[in-house]
Amino acid sequence: MAVKGRRGTSKNPPILSHEFIIQNHADIVACIAMLFVVGLIFQITSPVASMFIALNHNTTRNITSPPFTYDEILYTVGWKDSCAVFFYTLISIVVHALVQEYALDKVTRKLHLSKIRHSKFNDSGQLLAFALVSTLWGINIILRENYLSHISSLWEGYPHVEMTFILKFYMLTQISYWLHWIPEIYFLRMKRDEIPQKLTTSALYIAVVAFAYLTNLARIGTVLLVLHFIPQVLLSLGKLCHFAEKEQAATWLFRAGNVVFILARFLSVIFAVLTFWFGLEPFASQALRTLGLGFVGGLQSYLLFQFCIFHVKRIRSASAAAAIPPKSPKKLKKAAKEISDLPEVDQNTKKQQALSKKVKQK
Repeated sequence: MAVKGRRGTSKNPPILSHEFIIQNHADIVACIAMLFVVGLIFQITSPVASMFIALNHNTTRNITSPPFTYDEILYTVGWKDSCAVFFYTLISIVVHALVQEYALDKVTRKLHLSKIRHSKFNDSGQLLAFALVSTLWGINIILRENYLSHISSLWEGYPHVEMTFILKFYMLTQISYWLHWIPEIYFLRMKRDEIPQKLTTSALYIAVVAFAYLTNLARIGTVLLVLHFIPQVLLSLGKLCHFAEKEQAATWLFRAGNVVFILARFLSVIFAVLTFWFGLEPFASQALRTLGLGFVGGLQSYLLFQFCIFHVKRIRSASAAAAIPPKSPKKLKKAAKEISDLPEVDQNTKKQQALSKKVKQK
């Protein structure tokens, strides 16, 4: 079954038109990715194709014959990683379409959401899927690498030029996922007021992960990413329950997510200070330590500030709504009587105006 990029009209748009590309972007991107996979079959194109699909810059020398585990295969950072990021950005676009088509669209059809809520529901669903995978995957890496039981491994022996297969793949996947949101702005036909926020979010994630990866700080980067994604899972799940009108479950998830969000910010600062300021002192330069600590501390402060601003606005809007006195039953009966006294055509017009006003308020 073909992957549908976006539901459109029954008419077939002209080939290579904007509408054609938007409706079939997942199929087009999947075909491009398949070209690299097919390239592995032929001896002439295999070296080039493997540069995009497989991880590059392998430095393992001690393993001579199988069996071996992926933890024994070590990699470094290099320019060929950009090829892998390009390929896995294509895969992220295809997976995005799969999640949308086979999970989120099936739910939204039953909920009958408004256009704005439909867009927010899809964003929360996509973020929930990625945050959940990133959290479980990151926890698996932390346990396998013994970062918590041997916390000094986060900084001992820096620079950590070599990294395991699973750690490198995790970091490249993070970069690829947030890069794929840039073409998704076009594929999803986002509104102009939504584009700056989406670009800012993607740029922040790319900057954080790329900084950790290029400066050989993937270990502490993985820990910070896991701490960041845990509250994202709870908050995104709470938003989905809110849009599905499961208010009781949404309330508990929002409360848990808010508490975990604040704890994650403080734990991130603690890990950053412990690693950059104290742990890396004999290993890294003062400039790198200051830059890393300032980068993480500034980002956590920004996230906490946005969190506080959001809740202050929410409390103010709730207070303003509570201050408006509700309409008395007499006024409601009077308004209904005034509508009933009108001719049938005018009654329908009046009801449609009232309905459109309620939709705009939502």
